[in-house]
Amino acid sequence: MHAVVLREHGGLDQLVYETDFPTPSAGPGDVVLRVRASSLNYHDVFTRRGMPGIKIPLPVVIGLDVVGEIAEIGEEVTGWSVGDRVLVDPINRIEGGLMGETVNGGLAEYCRAKAHQLIRIPDAISFEQAAALPVAYGTALRMIRTIGKVSAGEKVLILGASGGVGVCAVQLAKLAGAYVIAAAGSEEKGRRLKELGADEIILYTQEDFLKVIQERHGKPHRRRGGAAGGVDVVVNYTGGDTWVKSLRALRLGGRLLTCGATAGYAPTEDIRFIWTFELQILGSNGWEPDDIRTLFDLVGSGQLKALVDRTYPLTEAREALRVIEDREVFGKVVVTP
Repeated sequence: MHAVVLREHGGLDQLVYETDFPTPSAGPGDVVLRVRASSLNYHDVFTRRGMPGIKIPLPVVIGLDVVGEIAEIGEEVTGWSVGDRVLVDPINRIEGGLMGETVNGGLAEYCRAKAHQLIRIPDAISFEQAAALPVAYGTALRMIRTIGKVSAGEKVLILGASGGVGVCAVQLAKLAGAYVIAAAGSEEKGRRLKELGADEIILYTQEDFLKVIQERHGKPHRRRGGAAGGVDVVVNYTGGDTWVKSLRALRLGGRLLTCGATAGYAPTEDIRFIWTFELQILGSNGWEPDDIRTLFDLVGSGQLKALVDRTYPLTEAREALRVIEDREVFGKVVVTP
């Protein structure tokens, strides 16, 4: 079968389009999908580069988010039929493992998964929409709702707002009734975020987001009962040199939500702001299968947009990962084998 294969860690040139990669077969408890769409995430960039402390069996077909039609059913599998439209929960919650990392993922014509990982795709949801949801939107849902408990009237600053997690976080915060401040890297992305519902835009490539927040929304007061400057929530999954600035943008008792560190996981820290302003730093990791079902409901009802910026054929999967790595996208990038 045709597949995009990673045989060694490194740059984009390590992703190789192959025409004779072994086609998987279904063992006990397995299904084989005819892949119809696979969306890429920044995690796929880290997989390609190699991650400290995480051993990935090579060669591997990357691509965490996988959707398609069941092509083959293994023994001991019940409740599913050939032709069913399904999404694969990227996390194997019984044996362990992750699609596109410890087992082959979605950048191939066919993909094997455990039947217990399958979630049925509603008829009203396209393959491309479904592929956009698990990792990015699932992460955003858990971070904004379950962990962050963003509520009506709160001011929420979202860094990296134009990425997959960001565009969902903007929409979920607005659904909660929050005032959303979205940080974007270009005027065009800022315009699209406004169309998505953001109340205010900060172009971080042209202005210091901390300075803008302090000018527009004031500085926090270190005493209870003082001026209520700053924002209630900062969503920061970039890390790096934005970390301390995010702490400084928060009001007294504010919350910093994090689910990743695309710009660096070991930032300079200043814990004085944490105790002085009684800040809460809340980590969020992944999603639950019910979160994906909730996302299907939200997309199907029109409350949430599954934003697919671009689609690529399998032969151009390397370019699809490049535009994610270079942050040239708004929302999600999908590969359709």
